[in-house]
Amino acid sequence: MLPLQATRETFWTISPTGKAIFYVLATVAVIVFTYGVYARFARYAAGREASVDRLSNLPGRIVDATLIVATNRKQFDRDRYAGVMHTFVLWGFLVLLMATTILFVDMDLYSPLTGDSFWTGEFYLAYQFVVDAFGLLFVVGVGMALWRRYWTHNARLWGKHTSLEDDAFVWSLFLLGIGGFIAEAAAIVGQPNRATESVSFIGLTMATGLEAVGVTPDLAAAIYPVIWWQHALLALGFVAWIPYAKPFHMLSSFANVVVRDEQAGARLPNVPADLDHTNAESLDDFTWKELLDQDACTKCGRCSSVCPANASGRNLDPRDVILDLKAYRESVADDPVIGRSPDAVPPRADELSDGAVADGGSATAEAVPIVAEEGGVIAAESMESCMSCMACMDACPVDIEHLTSFTRLNRQLTDEGALDSNLQDVFQDVMSTGNTFGDSPDARGDWTEDLEFEIDDARETEVEYLWYVGDYPSYDERNKTVARALAKLFDHADVEFGILFDDEKYDGNDVRRIGEEFLYLELAGHHVETFEECEFETIVCTDPHSYNTMKNEYPELDFAEFADDPMMPFEYDERWNADGEIDVQHWTQVVEELVTDGRLGLSGDELDYTVTYHDPCHLGRYNDEYEAPRELIRATGADLREMPRSRSDSFCCGGGGGGLWMEHDEETKPSEERLREALEDTDAGAAVEKFVVACPMCTTMFEDGRKTGNFEDDIDVVDVAELLLEALETSGKLPDASASEVSADDDAADGSGPAAAD
Repeated sequence: MLPLQATRETFWTISPTGKAIFYVLATVAVIVFTYGVYARFARYAAGREASVDRLSNLPGRIVDATLIVATNRKQFDRDRYAGVMHTFVLWGFLVLLMATTILFVDMDLYSPLTGDSFWTGEFYLAYQFVVDAFGLLFVVGVGMALWRRYWTHNARLWGKHTSLEDDAFVWSLFLLGIGGFIAEAAAIVGQPNRATESVSFIGLTMATGLEAVGVTPDLAAAIYPVIWWQHALLALGFVAWIPYAKPFHMLSSFANVVVRDEQAGARLPNVPADLDHTNAESLDDFTWKELLDQDACTKCGRCSSVCPANASGRNLDPRDVILDLKAYRESVADDPVIGRSPDAVPPRADELSDGAVADGGSATAEAVPIVAEEGGVIAAESMESCMSCMACMDACPVDIEHLTSFTRLNRQLTDEGALDSNLQDVFQDVMSTGNTFGDSPDARGDWTEDLEFEIDDARETEVEYLWYVGDYPSYDERNKTVARALAKLFDHADVEFGILFDDEKYDGNDVRRIGEEFLYLELAGHHVETFEECEFETIVCTDPHSYNTMKNEYPELDFAEFADDPMMPFEYDERWNADGEIDVQHWTQVVEELVTDGRLGLSGDELDYTVTYHDPCHLGRYNDEYEAPRELIRATGADLREMPRSRSDSFCCGGGGGGLWMEHDEETKPSEERLREALEDTDAGAAVEKFVVACPMCTTMFEDGRKTGNFEDDIDVVDVAELLLEALETSGKLPDASASEVSADDDAADGSGPAAAD
């Protein structure tokens, strides 16, 4: 057993000159590190102001971010191996850093002032044990990273931006961990008084190994300075290197989590009312948060691995978009860290590195556009491929807000008129008719004519629920059956509800995500003016897309900035629903309450189907509503089986972000892949009879996928409302509807709107 005052010599065998040189090098490393960190954050400060306050309640944000990072919970999401690996590396690194700091405090601050040392006795022994334990975890964690990167060659870790810096980073960490243990082992061999220092269990084990191969105390003393200097120089070099390469994510990622916007994606940043503003003409258009996003990216590939566009073979890799922007910024920088100054001359395409121009675009000797059909940093096709499903953001462990940057790029394309012709046709239809089908506004309520009861006009009658029906339930034949089913549920539950008929227009959610901000403003302004003229308690939406934008984005709009604009067809000049006094709900949330209150009269054993449920992106990931639709399915008696990708991991149908209105050259459509998953990967397999949805766009996309994927004989696509209606009809609580009302015929299933992509 060691005496109470156990300790060891810190600079064993290192001469006073060597010690002085170490301190000089350490000072230089700290200065280089400090400048690099300052330069990085100075560049962020030069970016545009963010559209939301990201520094409010900063202490609380730091606490929340610390809990998120310390628990590694986002690393564990979808990948337990990566979670364990990162936990070992993170906590091993942090403990070793704290151990080094403790030693510095004792040796260079406390001892010179007091003539004493606290790095002795029981504290020293505990210190040595903790250092060895966490040092082991650190080495194991880095070893796991090396195994996954080089042995199993995990595909998502490799891409166009994989470089030697990635290799240097992971190998530097490994050599730092191993080098520390080798130095400790050599010191134990060379200092016989430490031979019984059993708390240093790794060092002692390695020391035994060194002795077994013939290392004597004298030899250990001779080789120790070489081992020590190699370890010290690598450590100091690593510290100095941190702000200039991939290791900077250790700081930028934490900062990114601190300043995250919990509603990012669901709530897009507003466009300034200044007509002279630009969206993505240059790097100077990006906000400081978007620049921080680029530096926070660790190249882990989680976003790429969950992106449905990428999986379908479209020209989009979310990681590459973020890193392409970063690579361009760095390739044209006056300062390799800070980035291009606002006064710098715009770069020429032939001055860029080969990787700066995306997708092999042809470069000319002119300033490179940030986004363009050809020759831009980002290809227009990549942005058109995005489904705005937010899977990339949900999967990102460092809270990069891809959709914010993607929307900026889309807005630039819209400003330049560089859009897919199908999207331009949709914009024209919305501007001329108020709907994405280009049909008469007067026909918006025609779907109600086949009902056995009348629906109130919410413009004339006070109602409990103002039902925003939406484009597809109003005009698309297949989705009209869903609207009628939901109307019958409301009527059966004796709900006071009404609709706007021809005063209802398209909600604008997806045209906004495509980049048409001002058309969105027109639509939002029209609706809030209409809402103000009605008497109701709650807005209920059929479509999760409508639900999202009315709940999260309409209240964010400062209509006063645009009310006097002669181009805007509204005079409303206030913030609508800024205090949330008007409740906005998806219909499944409303009907779940009705079921809970017993107002539908379901017993829970009406149907015996085996079904699976598809979480719509805008209801699930966007708004964290997963239970209401499931509770309604269970209320019918159906046997619900979950697909492997469900809830926040749900795979997009392909209709979001304008995908409903465009045709893409795809290896497999997202809707086809999702239906295959339902039938092959769900534990019930081919026994799944019904593919249940809760979104009109999903209905359209999956009906299309049934045809193109040859699933028509294998599975039916039904909305939750249709399932509930069938349960009521089966129980006799409602009379059987006609066959045309219960299920759509082949023509209706085609869909009659702009989404009916073949």
